[in-house]
Amino acid sequence: MNHQKGCQEEIIIFSRYPQPGLTKTRLIPELGADGAADIQRAMTEQIVQTARQLVHDRQVRISMYYDGGSHQQMEQWLGHDLLYHEQTGVDLGQKMMFAFEDARCRGLRRTVLIGSDCPDIDCRLITDALIALQNNQLVLGPATDGGYYLIGTTSDLPANKLSLLFTDIAWGTSDVFQKTIERARDAGITTSILKELHDIDHPRDLTYFHHHPDPQ
Repeated sequence: MNHQKGCQEEIIIFSRYPQPGLTKTRLIPELGADGAADIQRAMTEQIVQTARQLVHDRQVRISMYYDGGSHQQMEQWLGHDLLYHEQTGVDLGQKMMFAFEDARCRGLRRTVLIGSDCPDIDCRLITDALIALQNNQLVLGPATDGGYYLIGTTSDLPANKLSLLFTDIAWGTSDVFQKTIERARDAGITTSILKELHDIDHPRDLTYFHHHPDPQ
């Protein structure tokens, strides 16, 4: 794992400790509390494994921003090679903005943030996002539900423009991606858009979770 100061790129993963009853709650009616937590655990482990593969090819570090559980629990679960940070903020937008601001403070030039809800994110997609940030200030991966599964920014994006992407947006609604694109366009932020993928949030989404034994 690259913790050295020479890293200019960072992959931020947003996830939470898979405690039954407190994670993936919209899947509980279909899978039960333990089953929903198992999905959360599996998807987080999958995206961490994907991100780790990039460390062999790029000067990139991996930071896990977590909710629920403790630093020790997260480290025991996912290993000692990640940088762990507790999520900070009153809503998702503020939490993401703080994570990007923290990356800037640590000297990162290109930062990509992904959640643990999209099992189709692979190394090629993350690499494409990082490459896109060499010529754009923003990269977005749209989700089929109207949100986004990936957002990345560069350190030269001014703080006031960065805050526009995360302030006064109704998170969890179907127009998050469109609102973000409009904000970026109005602010003159150069943007690259990746392919559309499915998030796993509702029982109907389980058909896109390839490791689930019975998605019906």
